[in-house]
Amino acid sequence: MTRLPTRAPSSGALNLSVLGPLSGQLDGRPLLLGPRKQRLVLAMLLSRPNTPVPVDVLTDAVWPDAPPRTARKNLQVYISSARTLLGARCPDGPDGGGGGGERLAHSCGGYLLRVGEDELDSLRFRSLAAAGRRAADDGDQRAAADLLRRALDLWQGPPLHDLRDSPEVAAEAERLEARCLTVHEDWAETEIALGRAPAVVDGLRDLAERHPSRERIRAAWMDALHRTGRRAEALAVYDDYRQLLARELGLEPGAAIAARHRAMLTGRDTADRPRDAAPARRTPALRAVLPAEVPDFTGRGEQLRELLDVLGGEGGRVVAVTGAAGTGKTALAVRAAHLLVDRFPDGRIHIRVRDEQGAVRPTAAVVGELARLTGGPHPAEPMTDAEHWRHWLAAHRALVVLDDVPDEAAVRALLPGTGGSSFVLTARGQLAGLAPVHRIALPPLAPAEALALLGRLAGPGRVGLDRAAALRIAEACGLLPLAVRVSGMRLAVLRHLPLAEYADRLADPAGALDELVAGDISVRARLASGWQDLSPGSGQALALLAAAVGEGPFTLPEAMGALGCGERQALRAVESLIDAGAVSSPSGEVTAHCVLYELPRLTGLYARERDTAPEPDSIPEPVPEPVGAHRL
Repeated sequence: MTRLPTRAPSSGALNLSVLGPLSGQLDGRPLLLGPRKQRLVLAMLLSRPNTPVPVDVLTDAVWPDAPPRTARKNLQVYISSARTLLGARCPDGPDGGGGGGERLAHSCGGYLLRVGEDELDSLRFRSLAAAGRRAADDGDQRAAADLLRRALDLWQGPPLHDLRDSPEVAAEAERLEARCLTVHEDWAETEIALGRAPAVVDGLRDLAERHPSRERIRAAWMDALHRTGRRAEALAVYDDYRQLLARELGLEPGAAIAARHRAMLTGRDTADRPRDAAPARRTPALRAVLPAEVPDFTGRGEQLRELLDVLGGEGGRVVAVTGAAGTGKTALAVRAAHLLVDRFPDGRIHIRVRDEQGAVRPTAAVVGELARLTGGPHPAEPMTDAEHWRHWLAAHRALVVLDDVPDEAAVRALLPGTGGSSFVLTARGQLAGLAPVHRIALPPLAPAEALALLGRLAGPGRVGLDRAAALRIAEACGLLPLAVRVSGMRLAVLRHLPLAEYADRLADPAGALDELVAGDISVRARLASGWQDLSPGSGQALALLAAAVGEGPFTLPEAMGALGCGERQALRAVESLIDAGAVSSPSGEVTAHCVLYELPRLTGLYARERDTAPEPDSIPEPVPEPVGAHRL
């Protein structure tokens, strides 16, 4: 028997809404939610109900550009006002959002707002949608359709549309919209299976106009038209979709919708299926095979928003998250995957492309692991494995994180051709040979972000007492997240060590890498694993540059002097190192003669430490590897 969700709110209770403009009622009377900045804070807390929202996320939501020095104090004022507005404690009982606990509490470096299903419309929506899916799994299609329709009826318009000029709030609102779209698809498919296609045709047409590349909507619209006797219109929907994909993405429709189109053409469709017959069951949904999120994840707000925006869009996408060793690529990808639970109902999977020794795993081994995790077919032949994997992707909506990709060849056979599944590739190099790919480059942390991360590990009070020394530590770490994290972990153990003394140790080039070790986590080891990916020619060029330019930016003429070669050869050598992730360059366009390249401090220290720099006249001509062939 399907378990029904909790009751709707009574008139004498708190009733908050984010499925439309932010609003609230108490005892049936409208709540004045305060000034705009306070409403932004409430919007973020209600978008993540019963979950701690970090202070830096709230800060980014209220002040997206540059928070004032008083930002933390102002947030405390808004939180205090919200406590007064909503009540200090939750009502007793299972529907009180916390069984009588503190309504708005400080927790895990952020703030947690406790609300119950009867108090917040998004929680009621989630509960009704889950109950509808359970009813469908139990074969009770009529109950499923009713529950899903009740969930959709909670929507009052675009969520939080009055506060979307804040990027953080806009990202939360878009995730809510994505959930609504999925539930609308579930409801429409259920109604069609029950023989009630005329009730959904117009709604699906409107959705298809707003989301023209969303394949599941197109497929349901085709079915609805066909079942109402409008076969020509149904075939035209497919043809329009095929032309759209070819024109804008160079892709073909997915296997599922293509098979439905062929069935309509040949007459072997499902239009005569009994009304109460259940729709074809999906492969059992895989919720997640992901590492735990990094508890001290700090900063990266802009890159996280971009990644969520791209993956939350229509259709399958491939995103390459690139950056030097230790920039936090994996942490960013895993955090996004955890946040996208509703966008990818068929699973979110994390796979390492290398083994424990750093060697590249064979494609067949990676496909075999994917097949095992997804429950898909796993034939014996490697090429057949890859083909079956792509067929599985075409028929499902899953998110796959391929971690620590060495080069394009290691993943090209794994990527989808069509369908709604998406991939995130993390790599030190640029993977220039893959297309079409959305690329997100991770730079070093901003100084304020590095200080915040250091404070989370070493203690904010300790960092606040000697902020200048803390900043020296962060800069000596090259503002690299891994190095800053290791420094904070080390200082958390060495409570007696003054920050200024540790900053002096890191400033010494001869001992800096010795200091960046915490237990079994070593910055030197991470740099060494990247060095192993470099070809001898690239390693020699990097060693020569490190010995000649030291720390800080360098120009093309300086690179020519360090490498002892002409302009063309030096330019190719430097650009090859950029592609490998060992050297950085400006994001804007500039001529080669004016550009300032950057050799990260720790990379340079490790290169000089190896003491393998050859004589200038032994630099290879030209650097022999093609772009994308080596990684650091």
